[in-house]
Amino acid sequence: MRKAAETKSGYKSFPRNFWTVIVMEFFERGSYYGVMSVLSIYLIMSPGEGGLGFSKEGVGAIKSTITPLLYLLPILAGALADRFGYRRTLMMAFTVMSTGYFLTSLSSSYSLVFLSLILMAVGAGFFKPVISGTIARVTDENNSTLGFGIFYWSINLGAFIFPLILVPFLKGIGWNYIFIMAAVGTGSMLLLNLFVYKEPPRPASTKPLSEVLKGILMVLKDYRFVLMIVIYSGFWILYFQMFDTVLWYLKEYMDMTPVNNFVNRFLSLFVENPSWKFDTEHVTVINAGAIIALQLVVSSIVKKTPALPTMIVGIAMGTLGMGILAISTYAWVFIAGLIVFSIGEMTAHPKFISYIGLIAPPDKKALYLGYSFLYGVIGSGIGGILGATLYVKFVDEMGRPGLLWFIFSMIGVATIIGLLLFNRYLKPKAA
Repeated sequence: MRKAAETKSGYKSFPRNFWTVIVMEFFERGSYYGVMSVLSIYLIMSPGEGGLGFSKEGVGAIKSTITPLLYLLPILAGALADRFGYRRTLMMAFTVMSTGYFLTSLSSSYSLVFLSLILMAVGAGFFKPVISGTIARVTDENNSTLGFGIFYWSINLGAFIFPLILVPFLKGIGWNYIFIMAAVGTGSMLLLNLFVYKEPPRPASTKPLSEVLKGILMVLKDYRFVLMIVIYSGFWILYFQMFDTVLWYLKEYMDMTPVNNFVNRFLSLFVENPSWKFDTEHVTVINAGAIIALQLVVSSIVKKTPALPTMIVGIAMGTLGMGILAISTYAWVFIAGLIVFSIGEMTAHPKFISYIGLIAPPDKKALYLGYSFLYGVIGSGIGGILGATLYVKFVDEMGRPGLLWFIFSMIGVATIIGLLLFNRYLKPKAA
């Protein structure tokens, strides 16, 4: 039996639990990105248009609260899941997440929407480490690379399909149905958790929360690591604009008729009188679609290149993509900016993870990699409020969107300069 098991390779090497959490990840991320692809528009649209009529600054405060939670909570959630069990944690996560989405669909006041979205973020924050933890426990050195590759693809496949297909259809019925869709998409995963998912073997010893907090303090005492995270988070200030200011800009400034005509000419080969329109949810579709189509190609090109220079090239491309938005309001220029930014993201981020492994002390690599996601806490925490404030100032009040994208591009340039200086003066010898 052992010999037969050893001959298994590729997709056949994964147990049922692996595919179960991949399905969970697909529906959870599809629900999340389906909502996030339009949330900032829904919140600012007037009630007459089907929205809630909040201010952009108010939306910025919401986004600068809920998104950092998604990056911060997994620190504690992972330790709690190890202690109390993965199935229990998933039960809580799906229940809270689904409740948050559903309450958002019913709420119209700012405070209730804010609280409902915090519930959603808490559920999602507890969900994330359980899925990656399960994959880590059901794979080994022979198939873990493929396993996490499938995991990464499931994220982007959900982020591609849900906004592309479900969101446009549900908007036609009512914007609140997008949140009901997310509530159903995440809530239905409770059935998988109850009847299909199996509790993986627990580790021989689990970390108490006190040890987790000690680990945080230990990492935060390393000024090199903290500075590296702070510098890199500059790029993620740009990334999170894709869910806020870029969507507002598209809705208020862009005429996507050339893209609509091109797509409808193609669709007319298959259906009569197509009426497809590029809308805010398609920004997320382009980002996820570019990653699905090009990540393997980009990864193969840069697999042997040094980590930091590759990061800088990726961030430079992302910065260029943001700068392209300042050139023109022509539809294809806008699309080009989104694609270039996405290529920059998929070039820089894998190498960032690699670089953290290089600069971490040899006996603390796992610990450092575990806290490297703090870039998302900083980037989203600053990006939501900063983006809303700058948009109101330079676009709504001054009518100069090009200046907005120039400022964000300069944040990208500052990130590149910061990385160059870090590499020159603070990089550990091991890197």
